Amino acid sequence: MARIGFIGLGNMGAPMARNLVRAGHAVSVFDLSAAAMQAVPGATPAESAAAAALQAEFVFTMLPEGRHVRDALLGAGGVAAASPEDAVLVDCSTIDVATARALAAESGRFFLDAPVSGGVMGAEAGTLTFMVGGDSTAFAAAEPILAQMGRAAIHCGPAGAGQAAKACNNMMLAATMIVTAEAFVLAESLGLSHQALFDVASKSSGQSWSLTTYCPVPGPVPGSPANRDYAPGFAASLMLKDLGLAVGAAQAGGVATPMGRRALEVFEEMVEKGGGAKDFSGVVSILRGL
Repeated sequence: MARIGFIGLGNMGAPMARNLVRAGHAVSVFDLSAAAMQAVPGATPAESAAAAALQAEFVFTMLPEGRHVRDALLGAGGVAAASPEDAVLVDCSTIDVATARALAAESGRFFLDAPVSGGVMGAEAGTLTFMVGGDSTAFAAAEPILAQMGRAAIHCGPAGAGQAAKACNNMMLAATMIVTAEAFVLAESLGLSHQALFDVASKSSGQSWSLTTYCPVPGPVPGSPANRDYAPGFAASLMLKDLGLAVGAAQAGGVATPMGRRALEVFEEMVEKGGGAKDFSGVVSILRGL
């Protein structure tokens, strides 16, 4: 059993913390919402982020943006100063690489950037994939804890490498989802049924995670958000955020990512048209309207 602090109990953080409680750890939680803390039965609600970090061997953060993570860790009375000197700070938020590297340098603690893939369903089922950057010794210590929230934890390299992997992965995911949705829209216009296209593509070279796990049209994959009126899942607004990080990193490095940039534009349109709270696979509706 480990002593764990968990800060940020949103759609992802709450089920992740619940899985740690189920695994038998002593979990102290903090969120600005008291109701969110009550949604993790068996955990100990804390009065502040710093209080949640007291005596913790591991402190997890799952927060919206880099500025929130920086404030939680390094702000007045923050987590880094309150945590034991040998604590491992594990940030599972999706933030920019530069902030992750800065936090590793400035926190004075072992720091891992460990963004996740798998969405809310993966957080609830404990099947997330963690992409981890940071010290290898800290990763070895944290890996058994990560294994109780996910099915894979991959050490990608030094500080910032986890965020780099997340940016690249989600740029691929966004573009793949768009072209998968385009194919279904084209099939509709040609009189080909959704099921027929799925049956062919899922067994041939068009196969992808976007098709076989997260199919953007109702029917072929019963568990996909398309069968729940595109309730997320992974919201389009979050995909837009991740694409912004990826395209921003490409621009900073002078790297051409024309498909990534076009994917960003498509999801910008989806969000501007009020689809930000829908699952990102709902982009098929935007494509039908173009």
